[in-house]
Amino acid sequence: MTNAMIFLHVLGSLALGFYIVLPFVVGRVGSLSLPAQEGTVSAVRTLNRFGQYGLILQFLTGGYLISKGNYSVTWMVVVIVLFLAAGALSGIIGKPLRLAGEAIRAKKEATDHIGKIRTLSSVLAIVMIVIVYFMVFRYVI
Repeated sequence: MTNAMIFLHVLGSLALGFYIVLPFVVGRVGSLSLPAQEGTVSAVRTLNRFGQYGLILQFLTGGYLISKGNYSVTWMVVVIVLFLAAGALSGIIGKPLRLAGEAIRAKKEATDHIGKIRTLSSVLAIVMIVIVYFMVFRYVI
């Protein structure tokens, strides 16, 4: 059972890799044509949903793996707080993504929404990198 959970945990981590690349994708949206902006925002919105499912998968499989291992309480608290922050940020990004898509379809300016997405995705990418750091170097704290 543990091997299956490790497999699912690694699979979930692949889904979360999207959040590390997201700031670079969003950074280029403003220079695209309107149809390309609409397609990119739509694709990012869909991938954000898959990333949220990946976060849930990580949280559940990670909880199982924590119960089977010997981890410090400090490490567990830090990792759970980071995952909750990542979940919150991925959820918060959803509204500006929706509003940007609506503005682009209405041929209106979406730079404010794209700016919010860029900022939130940058913070989320940093949180994901910190999570990876603590997963690899779990004996640091």
